[in-house]
Amino acid sequence: MNPVQRRTALAVAVVALALGASACGSAKQSSSGGGGASGSGSGSGAASAALKIGLLLPESKTTRYEQFDRPLIEAKIKALAPNATIDYYNANQDATQQQTQVDTALTKGDKVLILDAVDAKAIQSSVQKAHDAGVKVVAYDRLAQGPVDAYVSFDNNKVGQLQGQALVAAVGSKAGSGQIIMINGSPTDPNAGQFKAGAHSQIDGKLKIGKEYDTPNWDPNNANQEASAAITAIGAPNVVGVYSANDGMAAGIATALKAANLSVPLTGQDAQLDAVQRIVGGTQTMSIYKPYKPEAETAATMAVDLGTGTALNASVAPTTSTSGSGAEVKSNLITPIVLNKDNIKTTVVADGLYTVAQICTPDFAAACTAAGLS
Repeated sequence: MNPVQRRTALAVAVVALALGASACGSAKQSSSGGGGASGSGSGSGAASAALKIGLLLPESKTTRYEQFDRPLIEAKIKALAPNATIDYYNANQDATQQQTQVDTALTKGDKVLILDAVDAKAIQSSVQKAHDAGVKVVAYDRLAQGPVDAYVSFDNNKVGQLQGQALVAAVGSKAGSGQIIMINGSPTDPNAGQFKAGAHSQIDGKLKIGKEYDTPNWDPNNANQEASAAITAIGAPNVVGVYSANDGMAAGIATALKAANLSVPLTGQDAQLDAVQRIVGGTQTMSIYKPYKPEAETAATMAVDLGTGTALNASVAPTTSTSGSGAEVKSNLITPIVLNKDNIKTTVVADGLYTVAQICTPDFAAACTAAGLS
């Protein structure tokens, strides 16, 4: 190498060293800074500042996800880890889209995923991919298959039991004179199977089931069509009640019942605003109120703890659950509450889910007065 070449090589090396030092300094700076402590441990400081969390919710047809779950989860994460970043995705009830969203979250460097699976089985390969990349997965509301790290939901079998008990009680003495219709949730949703099993445990032997359907994607339009077909097949005078697995489908079913000039007991779940109004108005018998705040805040706490290397303590994950793939997962299962006309004020109103003004619109003013809400 001649002198000119040596001088050129030396200059290149010096520049490379300087650039390397600069890059190292930038990397250190981007992962530093203060953060909030986690709910069950000591996740704070630099770990919290660098924490990136992906929040993947399944759909928006059910009003709870955008109105309650998302803002509650995001607020709790920010309270625990103010400098954490949150990437949000909604799959619009599309399992393939959700798989793509998991890939995007991993590419963006999210270290924890809060995942409410559209299809618990189909998402298994994505959960495995996250696990292989060292990314923690908190299953939210539905227990996804695969190596999930934590799970928070409600006691889903209990939900079905409460729905079944309420329907049996509401049908009462008419049980022997007709048949009920059962409209269950999506066959790809593990929760739906648990609701169904719980409901059957209370209904079987007490009410005669004339028609039963599993409803793809929890679609209210499908539920409406199923209810209409069942009413025609059974004969409207012979229908004495309808089991609906959730409030979204109950809306479609209520329309079918009205078209058939039927007023019979109808169940639901999720305490949607329109369902609360139907309960007040007498076209829906009950719903299941699942307090979203403790579920959402538990998920956020699990995510921050896992993301900052803090072990989940017994207050955050007091039990375990077994997924469809056989994985044992640290869990928190929250107790659901029956919502009916008698406890609207002490549940959804007292907890700030809705105001009396939101429930008691002009169409429901008289019914609200009769129910003691106005």
